Amino acid sequence: MPHDLNDLGTPKSWIKRARSNLIRAKQTKMEEVFWEDLCFDAQQAAEKALKAVLVSFGIQFRFVHDLAELLTLLENNKVSLPEQIRESAILTEYAVETRYPGTSEPVTEEDFKEALRIAEAVVEWAESQIDISG
Repeated sequence: MPHDLNDLGTPKSWIKRARSNLIRAKQTKMEEVFWEDLCFDAQQAAEKALKAVLVSFGIQFRFVHDLAELLTLLENNKVSLPEQIRESAILTEYAVETRYPGTSEPVTEEDFKEALRIAEAVVEWAESQIDISG
């Protein structure tokens, strides 16, 4: 069920959360940290950035980790999505499947770098779509 948009904070607050996840994802990886966990932060950055745009446009959404669903909501509401942003749907796998042992193949450093590249692009795009000065 969609949440009341009045209870969701501002687009700026969502972008701040997205940026926080990006910063965590970019921290130097310690030996005990899994690439999967850093990819989760990249996915969360993209998810929160997309939700910032949804809030900005007054589009209701469910609290889901499925980026394809969020992207579809944006497109269905006439928000133009560059191909680079559409590709962020692939980050959804990092929201659940890769976070638990034995449920998927291990994530590599190369996988992480690609996830981070995509997440950074989504956050930058989201910032260009909304007024974050207020």
